[in-house]
Amino acid sequence: MKFATKAIHVGYDSSKHGHAVMPPIYQTSVFAHDTLDANQPFTYARTGTPTRAALEDNLAALENAAHGLAFGSGMAAIDAVMRAVLKPGDEVIAQQDVYGGAYRLLTKVMAPAGIKVHFVDLSDSRALAAHLNPAVKLLWLETPSNPLLNLVDIVALSAVARQNHTLVAVDNTFATPYLQNPLDQGADIVVHSATKYLAGHSDVLLGLVAVNDPELFQAIRFIQSASGGVPGPQDCFLCLRGIKTLALRMERHCDNAEKVAAWLSSQPGIERVFYPGLPEHPGHALAARQMKRFGGVVTVYLKEDSRAAAARVAERLQLFALAESLGGVESLVNHSASMSHGAMPAELKRQLGVREGQLRLSIGIEDIDDILADLAQALAE
Repeated sequence: MKFATKAIHVGYDSSKHGHAVMPPIYQTSVFAHDTLDANQPFTYARTGTPTRAALEDNLAALENAAHGLAFGSGMAAIDAVMRAVLKPGDEVIAQQDVYGGAYRLLTKVMAPAGIKVHFVDLSDSRALAAHLNPAVKLLWLETPSNPLLNLVDIVALSAVARQNHTLVAVDNTFATPYLQNPLDQGADIVVHSATKYLAGHSDVLLGLVAVNDPELFQAIRFIQSASGGVPGPQDCFLCLRGIKTLALRMERHCDNAEKVAAWLSSQPGIERVFYPGLPEHPGHALAARQMKRFGGVVTVYLKEDSRAAAARVAERLQLFALAESLGGVESLVNHSASMSHGAMPAELKRQLGVREGQLRLSIGIEDIDDILADLAQALAE
């Protein structure tokens, strides 16, 4: 079954739900038992509902995984994975330019709990081996990364990690399962902030995890139920509805982003454009091999490297909303230094290249002529 068909059909059997074409929203906190000894799939909504199960099965199919799990947010999903895999005394290696929220979780929650965290430049997979030891239980990757769209080689890094019996987790939010399937490339765990492209309409807060190993699934599922960081049925329904058009939306996001990146490359007010689809991007060849297309996010350095310059452009945009998120049908602009990566120390942001005069553009599915016209008037002197 092809991707677009799976996105619409897999995970839901209408014959088990009164032949409703769309999955019903099971707005209940509890399910009645037929008998005291009944073995039934749903008992209490924290441990599962039919609406959530449909979403989890759908995500598993899209990531070519055996199991899916849904959480109340992308950060709840990341937290559950780390708690299921790591214990005090363990070590985790994370790609150095991880999302600011993941950095905060690792440094402010996991490290104080006795987890040793290493942030490593993994642009060359050979660098990983020098940092591995028996205590490293998890390798945390994000590709393309947020906000500078750096890529790492999932196949090569997974092969190195496997020699050390280290699990590999990939945040696949920017690529989505339509553009990239990390489990097929050697990873053990895939995580999504489904708030972004999967739900796709800026109206849901939700996280998803996909795995193949049954023991790993049960470990993460235990955290899911024990901590209770789960989504409600309405959010699961909305995410399922969004996923039905994921293939169509991603094609349009990519079409528009490719044109925006090319156009911005010739603008006098832009110092540099970050987009894997540009031949000059250092990860272009890897992206062409690892991904189906190049995604819907474009990041720029303005010629004037200052917050004032970034504010001037961002606040003049009319179609682009100035917002923290990405991946919605509407175009959004983010000032990474103060928004998505605001939790990072200033010196670390400087080292990673997260500048004050930088903007991350989430390119929506509006008409490309209108998007380019809005950018042109915002960048005009």
